[in-house]
Amino acid sequence: MRFSLSRIAILAVSVAVLPAIASAQTVTNPAQVQSGSYAIEPGHTQVGFSLLHFGFTYYSGLFSNVSGTLELDAKTPSASKLSVTIPVVSVQTTSDKLTEELKSDQWFDAAKFPNATFVSTEVKRSGRNDAIVTGNLTLHGVTKPETLKVHFVGAGINPMDKNYTAGFEAIATIKRSDFGVKMYVPYVGDDVTLRIAGAFEKQG
Repeated sequence: MRFSLSRIAILAVSVAVLPAIASAQTVTNPAQVQSGSYAIEPGHTQVGFSLLHFGFTYYSGLFSNVSGTLELDAKTPSASKLSVTIPVVSVQTTSDKLTEELKSDQWFDAAKFPNATFVSTEVKRSGRNDAIVTGNLTLHGVTKPETLKVHFVGAGINPMDKNYTAGFEAIATIKRSDFGVKMYVPYVGDDVTLRIAGAFEKQG
């Protein structure tokens, strides 16, 4: 078997990188996470949504380019604070036509209301790796209290960029009509399930 110089170079890089990835130390006990100020890492943070479509299927979409901050107090989780900004124009679905429609004034009206935001008002631990985060969600110009069920996934040094990173999952269900997004209700579901994958990088 013959190897080109480029293949040999790729193999050499792989041999050098893979042990570093394999040796990455990730903690799953939230009490061991470093407290401090964190910023959302947008490349690995996603806000997914799904709702019932004419009673046939659950249709899903995604928001990206999320920004925000987390003030994490590992010893006293109730003292932690979360602030998230979601650019509405980042919405994506598997239909280009629907994606553009969702940005229009019939739905999110991204030109008038470019961002959705969530700012926490209370954090309550509900299990070893779980918490209930209550806060104010602003969407389509309307602010309502909503609740996130948050699960801590893990934290440690990211072997690729060497940044200390903490990861969380969250889920919530909101009624879009509460925020004035009423197009096709009730034929297209009013209840919207949000599933969030959040990566936070420690600052300083």
